[in-house]
Amino acid sequence: MKSSEIILGSSREFDQRRRQLLLGMAAASLPFGLGACSDKAEDSSQLLQVGGLPVTCNLTLPVACVAKAAAGDAGSKVGFQYSKYSGWPEIKESLMTGRIQAAYMLAPLVMDLTTKKIPLRIVSLGHRSGAVIMVHTESGYQNFKDLKGKRIAIPSRFAVDFLFLRKMLAQEGMTHSDIEIVEMPPPDMPAALYAKAVDAYCTGEPFGAAAQKAGYARPLRMTRDEWRNYICCVLTVREELIQSQPEVVQDLVNHVMGAGVWLDEGPANREKAVAIAAGRQFFNQDPNIIRFVMENPTDRVTYGDMRMIKDEFNELMELSMAAGTLTKAVPFENYVDETFVRNAKPVAIHV
Repeated sequence: MKSSEIILGSSREFDQRRRQLLLGMAAASLPFGLGACSDKAEDSSQLLQVGGLPVTCNLTLPVACVAKAAAGDAGSKVGFQYSKYSGWPEIKESLMTGRIQAAYMLAPLVMDLTTKKIPLRIVSLGHRSGAVIMVHTESGYQNFKDLKGKRIAIPSRFAVDFLFLRKMLAQEGMTHSDIEIVEMPPPDMPAALYAKAVDAYCTGEPFGAAAQKAGYARPLRMTRDEWRNYICCVLTVREELIQSQPEVVQDLVNHVMGAGVWLDEGPANREKAVAIAAGRQFFNQDPNIIRFVMENPTDRVTYGDMRMIKDEFNELMELSMAAGTLTKAVPFENYVDETFVRNAKPVAIHV
């Protein structure tokens, strides 16, 4: 597999388009301490920082944060504070070093870290579906055979988006060696496609919707059509938090699962979620782009089914081993703690 960084500085059109998109989507990280879940000042020792990316696969997190702040001390006296990151390497490093105790992470990446004795456990899902493979509207690409020899961007070799791409290639008798793979931060992907620096990209939302809504990209494939039980981002916590404050972990899971049920109840709740996530303390993105994800179609990303099914994780593990991102099988029990989902009492969301 070819893996290289794409150099785009020579393209003035790309830079201009990228600046426009980033102004709207604000993908850069906020400093720690920002993104608190309420406007009032709070003792930082009473806030659990939970890392996340500004992607709709993480949408349950801002909703859970706001709902917890609105509920006050209900469930646990510890509130939740959203800490925004721009990429998986940064969030991985913060979780590994203990700078944060909880985060939404890539499931295969958690599997890999546990083989390196990093004390982490997945305690809940965050979503289902939500990935897309985008091509330029002007292209004639209708299937993956048309992409042979073309350049396709992925967020990371550990991203489930990459596994989705591999599954789609396999359906047409192709492998990753038939295309050129480029690792790229998702916020850069829409502008790269606009400048035709890549021929396609595979990522989570809203970075597919951003280009689609702007009119220059269309989905070639969507997980909602091809891989209905797709999971990517999972709520992950350090083991010391489980040991020292299990009630806080349970409260967080209760709020995340409650947020998932609430999001799938109907468009009115999703509209509220758009307003929450678009705010400066969370995704800091154009609400019209997040709304586009929520509506086109309405099951582009789903949140209500948070079951952690062993066979589904094993499928991810096997796909990751085939992709070379995992070198050996990882037992489900080594990286998942089902206790909190089993004991979950999803909270009623009032925001």
